[in-house]
Amino acid sequence: MFRLATQIEAILYLKGKPVSLAELAEYAKVDRTNVEEALIELINDYAHRDSALEVVETKGGYCLQLRDSYQELVHTLIPVDLGLGALRTLAAIALKAPLTQSELVEVRGSGAYQHVQELLEQGFIRRRRKPDGRSYWLQVTDKFHQYFQVDQLPQQLKLQFPAITQPQESEPNPDEELSQNLPEEL
Repeated sequence: MFRLATQIEAILYLKGKPVSLAELAEYAKVDRTNVEEALIELINDYAHRDSALEVVETKGGYCLQLRDSYQELVHTLIPVDLGLGALRTLAAIALKAPLTQSELVEVRGSGAYQHVQELLEQGFIRRRRKPDGRSYWLQVTDKFHQYFQVDQLPQQLKLQFPAITQPQESEPNPDEELSQNLPEEL
C-alpha cells in the first residue's frame, strides 16, 4: 500500500492543475483530516528536497508545480512564437473573456481570425460554438495561466477594471451561457 502523501503527490501530478482538499479526499478515498496531514508531510518533503518541483496552495487548491527559479528554463525549452498582433489578441481575450469571436474581430480587426487560429494551435485559448451557431465563445486556457504566470488574473482585473469584467445589465451574461454549453473537462 502506498503512503498517503505519495498517493496525493501522484494525484497532483496527474491532475496538472489545482485540486481542492475535498477532491483530494475523494480521489484518495480518505477523510479531509488525513489529506491535510499528508499534504503537510508532502509540502515538508518538497521543502527539504533538492527538487525543481514544489507543492503549493493556490486559490483553486493544491498543485504540484515548477519552482519559480526554473521558469526561465520553461521559456527556453518551450518558447512561445507569437507575434505582437497575436499577443495583443491574446491579451484582449484574457481581459474580456468570454467574448465572441465576432466581438474580438470588431476590436482587433480581421487579422484576429489568423491570431485565433495560431492561439488555438499553441493551446492558449479554447473556442466553443455559440448555441445559435453564428460565432464562437473564446476563453484562455490553463496553459495561458501557467505559461504567463497569471493565476490571479480574473480577481486582479475585477479589482482594477470592474467595468471590463462585469457584464452589461442589458446583455446576457456569457459566463452562464458558456458554462452551460461547455463540457467540464476541456
